Amino acid sequence: MKKFSFQLESVMNFKNQHLENKKAEHGNILALVNAQNEKIQSLLVRFKGVNLEFNNKKMAGISVIEAMEYSGFLYKLEVEIQQAKRYLKELQAKEEKKRGEVVEAKIESSTLEKLKEKKLAQYQKDVQKSEERYIEEFVARSLS
Repeated sequence: MKKFSFQLESVMNFKNQHLENKKAEHGNILALVNAQNEKIQSLLVRFKGVNLEFNNKKMAGISVIEAMEYSGFLYKLEVEIQQAKRYLKELQAKEEKKRGEVVEAKIESSTLEKLKEKKLAQYQKDVQKSEERYIEEFVARSLS
């Protein structure tokens, strides 16, 4: 019998490559999400530190100008934190979409893998039957 060949091998290779590309894209977006989370945490720590410093100085007594500078800076940090959170939500939405694309590509890829396995199993059965027939013919000829 001829050697096993899967007719959809090139399609399966294309689907596997597509899956790997989607996984890489998903990984890149996950890295951005993690970096944005770290940025937000850093901003929150900075906000808390400056706010604590401001409260301590208020207790000790500070000038109105210095209090306004602290208030302005804290407001700027609040705005920056809110912008970072909005951007994080956008990134999370992109990540969720990419995760869906990865799942879809995985399903397509695994469907072809399963089909190849079925075709290979059928091929192996056919080879085994062919070998059994050959042996039967050989034994029948030897007995004659």
